[in-house]
Amino acid sequence: MRSAQAGRSLADTVALVTASTEGIGLAIARRLAQDGAHVLVSSRKQANVDRTVAELQAEKLSVSGLVCHVGKAEDRQRLVDTALERYGGIDILVTNAAVNPFFGSILDVPENVWDKILDINVKATALLVNLVVPHMEKRGSGSIVIVSSIAGYTPLPGLGPYNVSKTALLGLTHNLAIELASRNIRVNCLAPGLIRTKFSSALWQDENSEARILEALRIKRIGVPSDCSGIVSFLCSADADYITGETFVVAGGAPSRL
Repeated sequence: MRSAQAGRSLADTVALVTASTEGIGLAIARRLAQDGAHVLVSSRKQANVDRTVAELQAEKLSVSGLVCHVGKAEDRQRLVDTALERYGGIDILVTNAAVNPFFGSILDVPENVWDKILDINVKATALLVNLVVPHMEKRGSGSIVIVSSIAGYTPLPGLGPYNVSKTALLGLTHNLAIELASRNIRVNCLAPGLIRTKFSSALWQDENSEARILEALRIKRIGVPSDCSGIVSFLCSADADYITGETFVVAGGAPSRL
């Protein structure tokens, strides 16, 4: 197995990627597999998992899949157990799952919406990390990449709870990086800007909205999912062994921070 993947930066590593059957998650899963990892993809719907596995296996990539609703403890456990059964360990975790069921004033957000967004976007990420860490320790090292958003730095209008959840992920990254450094597990964060996905389509689907967005970008185009995949593969590779606790903004030069 090793010889077939020799020379690739992630050869023979095992990666879990949540919400990885479309958009940014799919692009990340594809790139990790192209760079030699055995990738376990997941999403909430079996049909999406089946489609994605067939697509990536047709590209001769080492990919399998599993239904996983990250908000359910039993699904998170099954995801980890399946990776161990199929591949014998876990080296990489990319947490990409997120929801955004609300648009409007943050003052009008019902309690159940706050609960859903924070449960899926923040709490599930932390709890999945808890499950994975012992198995990374057994391998002697590991890399975790948490997918946040530029909205964690610069709030998007009408998306208050989502923005807050993405800011929380920046803090989670810092805290985990400190706690896990002594275990040789690195934790970094990806903060995409506006990327052409179904999840973000309401923000760019009409011409007027797209024109306003382009005015704020130094690179005059809206991003595509593959723009986010290379940096994640790098962060999971030995080339990034001295990088932890950092957030990388991939947003076409949109203003984000000092």
